[in-house]
Amino acid sequence: MITTDRAAFRAALPGGGRLLGLDVGTKTIGTALCDAGWSFASPAELIRRTKFTADKAVIATMIAAQQVRGLVIGLPLNLDGSDSPRTQSTRAFARNVEDLALPILLWDERWSTAAVERQMIAEDLSRAKRAERVDKLAASYILQGAIDGLVAIG
Repeated sequence: MITTDRAAFRAALPGGGRLLGLDVGTKTIGTALCDAGWSFASPAELIRRTKFTADKAVIATMIAAQQVRGLVIGLPLNLDGSDSPRTQSTRAFARNVEDLALPILLWDERWSTAAVERQMIAEDLSRAKRAERVDKLAASYILQGAIDGLVAIG
């Protein structure tokens, strides 16, 4: 199941469980994990993209090791909410990982990278350190927004 409807996603996970957040880029995939009670999201590893099958294998290993019950994938919409080529690519990525047999929530990520960048600049991180961390921190930001939204609908 792939959805943008948080109520449908929540219904697919009646007992909660750990979620894996993904910020899918062209060169890297930022990852984040949340606790089973959907309280907080934390950055996890950064996957350097190679071939899709290898990237998917890394994700499958994380799912098994962390007992993940669902995926939250950041959906890069245009500022007006319309799809872009990157949005279409992310939707295709979601379809390609659907066979991992977990519910997938596509979550609006329009402001994630900008918010994370602002925070890192405020913390006075160097440009090199920001580049190294931005994708997994963006995944954490996306996942935190999703779990906050899931908890809000009760």
